[in-house]
Amino acid sequence: LRAKYKSMELEILTPERKLFSGEVYGIQLPGINGSFEIFNKHAPLISALGSGKIKVLKDKAGNSVLYNINGGFAEVLNNKVAVLVEGAVEV
Repeated sequence: LRAKYKSMELEILTPERKLFSGEVYGIQLPGINGSFEIFNKHAPLISALGSGKIKVLKDKAGNSVLYNINGGFAEVLNNKVAVLVEGAVEV
């Protein structure tokens, strides 16, 4: 028997509210030195984010959600991604 495939967990938080919470295929983030992507089983990471777009990849089929942000931070640990942002708006 194969172990059940476990998706990566993502939370996007602003000081006011939780924008997104759930299992995702991946996420594209606007790092301060360029954009980068995080997928399942990514190594631990903490990164500052610049202004730009966050693209939440909900599945392999390409379903996604976009948010504009004014900066923040992302932390990856144990297949969970926490994104703390200011001024986020769903596109």
